[in-house]
Amino acid sequence: MEEKVIKGKKNGMLVLLFSLLLYAAAIAGIFVGGFMAEEGKNPALLIVSIVVICVGWILWPGLKVIRPQEALVLTLFGKYIGTLKEPGFYFVNPFCSSVNPAARTRLNQSGDVRDKGEVQAMAAASMKISLKIMTLNNNRQKINDCLGNPVEIGIAVTWRITDTAKAVFNVDNYKEFLSLQCDSALRNIVRIYPYDVAPNVDTTGDGIADEGSLRGSSETVAGRIKEEIQKRVDEAGIEIVEARITYLAYAPEIAAVMLQRQQASAIIDARKMIVDGAVGMVEMALERLNEKDIVALDEERKAAMVSNLLVVLCGNHDAQPVVNSGSLY
Repeated sequence: MEEKVIKGKKNGMLVLLFSLLLYAAAIAGIFVGGFMAEEGKNPALLIVSIVVICVGWILWPGLKVIRPQEALVLTLFGKYIGTLKEPGFYFVNPFCSSVNPAARTRLNQSGDVRDKGEVQAMAAASMKISLKIMTLNNNRQKINDCLGNPVEIGIAVTWRITDTAKAVFNVDNYKEFLSLQCDSALRNIVRIYPYDVAPNVDTTGDGIADEGSLRGSSETVAGRIKEEIQKRVDEAGIEIVEARITYLAYAPEIAAVMLQRQQASAIIDARKMIVDGAVGMVEMALERLNEKDIVALDEERKAAMVSNLLVVLCGNHDAQPVVNSGSLY
């Protein structure tokens, strides 16, 4: 379905003024025709005026007001005749009807966050399609990553309609269609990545293990999600402007265990750093003692000194020194 933009029909004000003048003339004709009928003259003016009063309103349904970033898809007896997209006051065929199958659909997104009664009232009053950029916040999903760990993830997708004909006629309800495609694309991409960096995992599909992860490569993951959604919604005339991960965490059933695992990994890394630093400090102390020739230590005393320094430097609590006031030996 190709979109056809209707142009050059911004005659709404002229038609409105004409209809009002016609009604004014008809009302005057009723009074004049009534007097003429009482005098026994031809009542044709009265009859014509009454007919004009009864059918003159038929022009009014053809008056359409389009605001900036709005569109109105029009059909005539089931045939698509075009879309009003430019702001202005239009007059079209009064028998045209507007189409928007998603007018009553309420999603968790900008523009649809009002209460249900207000949304239905607005839908009943207008079938216009918004061309503004909107944000869709789908519910969080529980998905297994590439290692089989269940994670909860939520995304925010900013989108807009670029082809009103495709949005209205190619899919049943473009809002619900977009929401379902976002869920499907999110599942397809998340299952490729581990939550955290894992060995021997290929996330790019080139056969080489890499360090991609949901937590560490959020920009890359969001970009792939955007591309995946765009492929799915092209037929609906929707453009995906941006996709962002808004929530990411392990599922509640494994969150506590994974937290302990992360804590243990952090403790091991910290201990490794402490030991590396302590060994370096002990080595430096022995070298300085030898350079300054402050004291000569045999191998046994060096071993004792190294042991004491490592205990002091690697311990969790402050050391309690013991002062030796006697001989070194």
